[in-house]
Amino acid sequence: METIYLVFVVILFLLAASDLVVGVSNDAVNFLNSAIGSRAASFRTIMVIASLGILFGATFSSGMMEVARKSIFHPQFFYFNEIMVIFLAVMITDVLLLDAFNTFGMPTSTTVSIVFELLGAAVGMAIIKSYSDSDSLMISEYINTSTALLIIAGILMSVAIAFLIGALVQFLTRLVFTFKYDKTLKYFGAIWGGIAITAITYFILIKGAKGASFMSDEVKEMIKVNTWSILLISFVFWTVVLQIVSWISKFNILRLIVLVGTFALAMAFAGNDLVNFIGVPLAGFEAFKSFVASGISDPTAFLMTDLTGKVKTPTLYLLIAGIIMVVTLWTSKKARSVTETEINLARQDVGYERFSSTGLARVVVRIARSISIGADKVLPKSVNDSINNRFVQLRNADISKSDNAPHFDLVRASVNLTVASILIAYATSYKLPLSTTYVTFMVAMGTSLSDKAWGRESAVYRVTGVFSVIGGWFLTALIAFSAALVVAFILYYGEIYAVVALTIIVGIVIYRTQILHKKVIEEKEEDTQDVKEFLEEDIAQKATNTIVKNLKKVVVEFDRTIHGLEMEDLKELRKAQKSIDKMTAKTKYLKNNIRLIVDKIKEDTDDTAYYFIQVLDYMRESLHSISFVVNPSYEHINNNHKPLIAEQIEEMRQLKAYFTKLINAITNNMELGEFDSQEMVIEIQQEFFSYVDKIRKQQIKRVKNGEVGTRNTILFLNIITEMKNLALHVVNLYKSQRDFANYKSGNTEE
Repeated sequence: METIYLVFVVILFLLAASDLVVGVSNDAVNFLNSAIGSRAASFRTIMVIASLGILFGATFSSGMMEVARKSIFHPQFFYFNEIMVIFLAVMITDVLLLDAFNTFGMPTSTTVSIVFELLGAAVGMAIIKSYSDSDSLMISEYINTSTALLIIAGILMSVAIAFLIGALVQFLTRLVFTFKYDKTLKYFGAIWGGIAITAITYFILIKGAKGASFMSDEVKEMIKVNTWSILLISFVFWTVVLQIVSWISKFNILRLIVLVGTFALAMAFAGNDLVNFIGVPLAGFEAFKSFVASGISDPTAFLMTDLTGKVKTPTLYLLIAGIIMVVTLWTSKKARSVTETEINLARQDVGYERFSSTGLARVVVRIARSISIGADKVLPKSVNDSINNRFVQLRNADISKSDNAPHFDLVRASVNLTVASILIAYATSYKLPLSTTYVTFMVAMGTSLSDKAWGRESAVYRVTGVFSVIGGWFLTALIAFSAALVVAFILYYGEIYAVVALTIIVGIVIYRTQILHKKVIEEKEEDTQDVKEFLEEDIAQKATNTIVKNLKKVVVEFDRTIHGLEMEDLKELRKAQKSIDKMTAKTKYLKNNIRLIVDKIKEDTDDTAYYFIQVLDYMRESLHSISFVVNPSYEHINNNHKPLIAEQIEEMRQLKAYFTKLINAITNNMELGEFDSQEMVIEIQQEFFSYVDKIRKQQIKRVKNGEVGTRNTILFLNIITEMKNLALHVVNLYKSQRDFANYKSGNTEE
C-alpha cells in the first residue's frame, strides 16, 4: 500500500515541475513588463536581474507553505487517502487550467487558481464523506471558512486597491516630473530614487525576511528592532549617492529604480507565489512521511492531524523550485505571449488594439468623460491649466518607430514596480497569498489611466481589454473550483486507474497545446516579418510580390472550391476557407500597422503613401470577395443541401478559366514590371463579365424550368456575383499598383 502512495507522491512532484513551468509562464512575466515596456535595459540584462531576484525570493517562501496545508480546509478531519486525492485533484486541475490560459496569452492568477482548487477539491471530498458516512461532520465544518474567506476577500480587494494606488501615485509622480523629465530629474530624481529604493528595501528585505528559511530568529529580531533606523539610513544613503552621481555624470536614476524594482518584484513574486506551485506537493510529501512513520497500514484509518503543525520547508527544495522557474523564464514562449497582453493595454501610443469595443466599455468611458468634464468645471481654470501643462506630451517624444521603441517611459515604469513591489511584499509579510497578477496588472492599468494612455482613440478598446482580463480572473475561480471538485470525485472512485489516466491526459494536453501555441506564434512572426519587409525593402516591389502571390493563391482556392462543390468534399472546402482566412488576416495585419509603413513612406512623399494605401484597400476587397465565394459554398455542403448540377459545375470551370486568364495577364505584367497592357487586361475583364451575364441568364432559365431549387440558386448567383466583384477589384488593384510603381520610379505619365 505504501508503494502506491509513494507513486502518488512522485506524480505530485512531477505535476509540481509542470506546474512551475506553466505557472511561471503566466505569472512570472508580471515583474518583467515594466522593464521590458520601458526598455530600461537590454532584454538579456533584464532577464538576468529578474532571475537573480527569483532565486533570492524563493528562499523567502517557507512560511507561505502553510497556505496549502491548512489555510483552506481542516486536514485533521481527513484521512490520508482523502488528503492525497485532494492534493492530486488540485495539481492536475492547476496544470491544465494554467496551460489553457497560457496558450491563449491571457494573464490569470496562480494564487486564485490554487486557492479555489484547494477549496473545490476539499468540498468535493467533504461531500463524499458526508454522503458515505452518516456520522460525518457537516460539509462546512471540513472547510476553514474564516481563513478561506479572508484570503478570497484579500485577493478581490487587491484589484481595487492596486488600481487606485497605482493611479494616485502615478498622478502625483507625473505632476512632479512631467513627460519632459530630463530637467526635473536633476532636482527631484535623487529624492524619488531614495524613496523608491528605501520602500523596496523595507518591504522586501525587512518584511520579507520574516519568511526567509536561511535567517535565524536572532537576525530577524535584530532587523525588527532596528527597522526605522535602517529605513532612515537607507533613505539618506540612496538620496545622497544618487544626487552625487547625477551631478558628476549623465546617469539615469529612473533606469536604476526600474532595474532594482524588477529585482525586488521578482523576489516578491517568488516569495509569494512559489507556494502556488510546490506548496501542495510538499504538503503531500509531509502527509506521506507521517503516514509511514505512524506504522498504520490502512490509509483510510489515519487522520492527518500532523498537517496542522508548523513545518519548515528545506531551503534546498525552494532553490530547486527557483531554478526551474528561472529556466522557464528564459525558455518559455508562452510567457512572452502573456506579457504582450499587458504591455499592449498599457502602452502610451495608439495603434492596433487586440480587443474590440463592448457596450459596457463604452458606458464606462462615457461616464469617465462626464466626470472629467464635471471636474474641469468645478476646479479653477488656473488649476486645470497648471495640471494640464504638467501632462503635455511631445509627439513621439519617447517613442520611435523601431522594434526597440519603448511602450511607455521610465517614470511610469518606476511607479509600476515600486507600488507593486510594496503591495505584494506587504501581503507576503503577513502570509496572505496576494495575487501577483492582479496587483501588477491593476497597478499598470491605474498608472496608464493617470498617464492619459487611454485617449479617446483607444479608451474603449483598452477598457474592454481590462474587463476581459478581469472576467478571465473570475472565470479562473469558477473553473478551478468546479474542475477540482469533479476531478476529486473521479480520483476517489477511479482510484489508481483514474490517477494514471488523468496524468496521461495532462501530458497529452500540454503537448498538444504546445504545438498549437507554436503554430500561432509562427503565424504571428510571419505577419510581423511581412511588416518588417515593407519597412526594410523597396515598398513598391514588396507590394508587387505580395499581390502576385495572393492573386495566384486566389485562383488555386477558387479551383479547390469548385472541386469541393462538385464532390461535396467538406475537407477541400475547409482547406480553401483556412487559406483565404490566412491571407485575409495577413492583409488585415498590414492594414492595422499601416502607420508604421506610412511613416516609412513619408521619407518620399505623401502621394506615395496614398497610392500604397489604395493598393492595400483593393487587396482587402479582393480577398473579401473570394471569402464570400468560399464560405457560402462550405455552408451549403455542410448543411447537406443539394449539390450543384453537372451543367453548373461546367459553367463554374469555364468561369474559372476566364478568371485565370485575367489573373495571369495581371500577374505577368506585374512580375515583368510592365504596366502598358491595360487595354488587354480590360478586354479580358469584359470577356469575363460577358460570360457572367450569360450564365446568370442560364441559371434563371433553370429556375423557371424547375431544374434547381432555391438554395441552389442563391449559392450559384452569389458565387458569380462575387466573382464579378472580384474581377472589378483585381483590375482596380492592377491600376493602383501601376500608379504606385510609376510614382516610385518617377514616371507619372499615364
